[in-house]
This record gives sequence, structure tokens and C-alpha cells, in this order.
Amino acid sequence: MYQSMERGLGPQGWWPGRSRFEIILGAILTQNTAWTNVARAIANLRKARILTPGAVTDISRSRLARLIRPSGYYRTKATRVKRFVRFLQRRYRLDLSRMFAEPPSILRRELLALPGIGPETADSILLYAGQIPVFVVDSYTRRILSRHGLIRSIASYGEIQTLFMSSLPPEAAFYNEYHALLVAVGKDFCRPVPRCERCPLRRDLEQYRPGTARRFLRSPP
Repeated sequence: MYQSMERGLGPQGWWPGRSRFEIILGAILTQNTAWTNVARAIANLRKARILTPGAVTDISRSRLARLIRPSGYYRTKATRVKRFVRFLQRRYRLDLSRMFAEPPSILRRELLALPGIGPETADSILLYAGQIPVFVVDSYTRRILSRHGLIRSIASYGEIQTLFMSSLPPEAAFYNEYHALLVAVGKDFCRPVPRCERCPLRRDLEQYRPGTARRFLRSPP
């Protein structure tokens, strides 16, 4: 699957961000919205020079909310960003290098303890900002694997993550690109009403599960 997506789509260059802190902000702000909206919010923060932990510490929550308004749910997300920065200050003195030097299992547990930080957001922070080899699972990944018959539709986040991490070499750059390719396929082809004809995975799907793509076209799950 990886090779087919790589051949068909090429390198994805994900996650967009100029610093580790900007990537962390993006991981929080992208919850329940499209990346185009997050990019507008990040642009507002960059213009206001609020893209460092110290700057976020000093800004009021109300002003932060106004700046990130394009990302949606901006008051809730402003609270989550401020909460993360307070955690970073209290536990790691606003030093991301100190934070990412923590054993990954401990850091992941700490992140998940923050209200509003779920497994996908925590793992995005670990992988994309920390370069820690942990596979990120999202709704696109679930849909693609379910349609290919690789997981049950009710599989948990942990079960899907284990499928990848027990089958692939533990390399952060590889996990990064694999997840980015799955997102691209999910956005452009494996949609709620699928577009199987030009999907780079269709050849694999037809080879191993003949007729499946045609069934999707007739009656999308």
C-alpha cells in the first residue's frame, strides 16, 4: 500500500510548520476543522509574533482566541493551547528539548492527561514535532483500512496503531510519510462516496479483494 501511494502521489512534505512549537499548535488547532483554516490561524499568530511558548504564556486567552478564530471552536482551542503551555512551563520550563527528551511512553501519558488532547493529537505531537516513531491514526486511516478488509469497522485506535507498529520498521520519517499519504488518499479518493477509479490503491484492492472497489461504487459504506 505504501509503495502504491508513493508511486501515485509522490512525497507529501507533511507536517507543514517552521518550528516544533508551530507544529504542536497546528496539531491542536486542526481538531475538527480543515487544514486551510488552521493555516489562516497560524498566519495570524505569525503576524502577531505569537509562535513561541513564551509569547503564548504572555498573551491573554481572549486575544489568543481572536487570533485563532479561523480554526473554529476558537475559545475552546485557545483554552487547550494555554493549558498545554502551562503544562510545558510547569513540567519542562517551556523547553521543548527537555520535553521530548522524556521517555515517549511517559510523555504520551502526560499529554493524554491534558483535557482536549486525545490519542491522535498526542501522537501527532510526538511524531511530527518530536520525531518519535509512533504511528498516528485518524479517520482517513480507519476508513481506508476498513474498506480494504484489514481491520474491523469497530477496531480501536490502539488496535489500528498496533497493526502498523508491529508490521513496520520503527522509523519516524517513514511513519510520517505513510500517515501523510493515507491522509491524501482519504481526502481525494477514499471519501464517504469513494472515487475508486483513479485511486492509487485500487490495483492493490482489486488484486487481493476482487470486486471490492466496484461494490464501493455501488453502495459506499
